[in-house]
Amino acid sequence: MTVVPLRAARVYRSENSERSVHAWCHKALSQWPELGPLPPVETGLGSTQAFRAAGGPRTPVLVLSGTNFNAAATVPAARALSCDRPVFLVDLPGQPGLSCSRRVGGARIEAYGEWLGELLPQITDRPVIVLGHSRGAAVALASAPSPLVAGLLLLNPAGLTAAGVSPESMRVTLPWMLHPTEQASERLVEFLSGPGALCGEHRSEAEWLTLVSRHCRTGSVPSPLQAENLRPWAGTPVVVATGSHDPFFSPARLHGPARRFLDTGVRTIEGAGHLSLYEQPEKVRDLLRELDD
Repeated sequence: MTVVPLRAARVYRSENSERSVHAWCHKALSQWPELGPLPPVETGLGSTQAFRAAGGPRTPVLVLSGTNFNAAATVPAARALSCDRPVFLVDLPGQPGLSCSRRVGGARIEAYGEWLGELLPQITDRPVIVLGHSRGAAVALASAPSPLVAGLLLLNPAGLTAAGVSPESMRVTLPWMLHPTEQASERLVEFLSGPGALCGEHRSEAEWLTLVSRHCRTGSVPSPLQAENLRPWAGTPVVVATGSHDPFFSPARLHGPARRFLDTGVRTIEGAGHLSLYEQPEKVRDLLRELDD
């Protein structure tokens, strides 16, 4: 096991902040009683909390969330996926949630790739499809192919190319970071979502992001991975998909690196934005079925 030094910086602004976030997570997780916690796994990045829910007969899926998201925030989407298959959810160390709260020294995404290689054999003995959303996709790509990885579904993926940044993204993100209010979070969710999203359906995401902005130190988007990290995955079934209105990783932005490094095209989820996993979980379920087939 490769041990990565952990620096003193923590995700949470205070102990009270940590308690507030944990309380929200436990409440959200309780909404899905079939989702059970697994024993904490000790890794080079610290203690990791994973969860498992039984499901249909298809290949299990392990969901790796994006920046500032976690298992608790992903419960509604994961329940939709469990119609077909067992679902594993995991809180990334160094992100808000129930895993180790210490940041990774240097914030190297490669360290998370090693972490995933440590974690998998300790939570499953059968192959899984790794579903990586945003930062989670970069984590998946930074890991090494394994007999326990039956395929990759990379949604709105970081790691393949740099995120697009616009004046509009700054106008929405900075107020959310500097002056945390419910209104700022709602505007951020609206910006991250496609035009077909209904605001009322995403109140839980806005509520969660308000909690994050008040109590946590947010992380940055991972830098693109080197070609040597990406090319080994060319022999593994991979689907790359993104929302037609993703402001950071548009289909056009991903097409070149997906074809060059993974020898695959980019599937477009029409009407979705950067939060496609949460906006259209039924479309994500269809993409997982394609990997099975």
